[in-house]
Amino acid sequence: MPDYRVHGHSIVSDDDCITDASGLMPEALRNDADWAHFQAELDRAAVIVLGRKGHEQNPNPKRRPRLVVSSSARGIERRADGWWWNPADVPLLQAIIRVAPQGGIVAVPGGRLVNDLFLELGFDAYHLVRKRGVRLPGGVKIFTGVNEAGGAEALLARHGLTPAAPVVLDAAAAVSLTVWQR
Repeated sequence: MPDYRVHGHSIVSDDDCITDASGLMPEALRNDADWAHFQAELDRAAVIVLGRKGHEQNPNPKRRPRLVVSSSARGIERRADGWWWNPADVPLLQAIIRVAPQGGIVAVPGGRLVNDLFLELGFDAYHLVRKRGVRLPGGVKIFTGVNEAGGAEALLARHGLTPAAPVVLDAAAAVSLTVWQR
């Protein structure tokens, strides 16, 4: 059996949002140092799992293997733009083995519903980047239950993940990374 490790990735605002109220990632949340780190992590992944919206909004010029989570998929199916997977029809391991039979890192950059799914399935690590000084009223939260849990960090801890020491990615922009691990 190949070895798989599931790594989540998000950059969030002070109020734990991954997008603004329109559902798009605003310029205020973007950061070059975070982007470089994120792209390097995606380069290491055997497969990238994301939601349909994220797939449609973010081109894949490097043609990295993608597994798009969608209720419109029947099981797991190969389409011209990547693999599509309906988790109600096929278990995660079966889908991942089909897409990345060699094993490796399964990168999960979200969005919220995909983050929720994998929070329950189990992350092995979560790369949580915070950009301080940014609030996104009405924005989409990183996880559905983040407010009730008392924040993203509390929710990750509740699901068995422990934080490593934070790493400053960009001091001038107040961007730091904490990797939470099982």
